[in-house]
Amino acid sequence: MDELVGRLVADVGIDRDVAQKAVGIILAFLIKEGPADKVKALLDRMPGAEAAAQASEGGGMFGMGGIMGAGTQLMGLGMSMGDVQNVTRIVMAYAREKAGDDAVGEIVGAIPGLSQFV
Repeated sequence: MDELVGRLVADVGIDRDVAQKAVGIILAFLIKEGPADKVKALLDRMPGAEAAAQASEGGGMFGMGGIMGAGTQLMGLGMSMGDVQNVTRIVMAYAREKAGDDAVGEIVGAIPGLSQFV
């Protein structure tokens, strides 16, 4: 996950702590909302991904789940909507590098609203 966090710091300009938390939030969202078998296969190809997801608070804010809950959590870290979109795109691009377009495409296709962020 260090490589991914480094990309976020360099490309988006957020600090390392925010980048680490953002990765965890996004991965926890995928675990909660995506097809379990596909997400498990993806995480298996991303060393440290499960630990990052477990370290995030998960669940959204004010009981809000889904993509809105994840977005609210990310903005709660001080990120703008543009930062949220950029971070999500970079995380998903990294996932594609590790697991392939088809695997990530199946996950994105199964989660309502995610395609607008990737």
